[in-house]
Amino acid sequence: MGSGIVGRAVLQAYRKALENANKTGVAHETVQNIRRAGKAMTEQEARQILGISEQSTWEEILQKYDILFERNAKHGSFYLQSKVHRAKECLESVYQWKGDGKH
Repeated sequence: MGSGIVGRAVLQAYRKALENANKTGVAHETVQNIRRAGKAMTEQEARQILGISEQSTWEEILQKYDILFERNAKHGSFYLQSKVHRAKECLESVYQWKGDGKH
């Protein structure tokens, strides 16, 4: 009987903690950060998707992007087209940070 009381007390404390976290927005922010981290594409993955090297210029990246994006728009899949687009976005921020040829 004592363990049932303790179990209910723990459950009530947990619910109260969740309620407090929801009021302050901490729970929502944590979930959003977890989702972002799980979906973030690395620079290496972006380069693999586009088939380019670290020495590639921004113009070469755009050429590869255009070819792959159009190919998947006509004969490929929306999923692959999305991956190509995300890869370009990822590298866009890298090249913008480096100041390499993106205008």
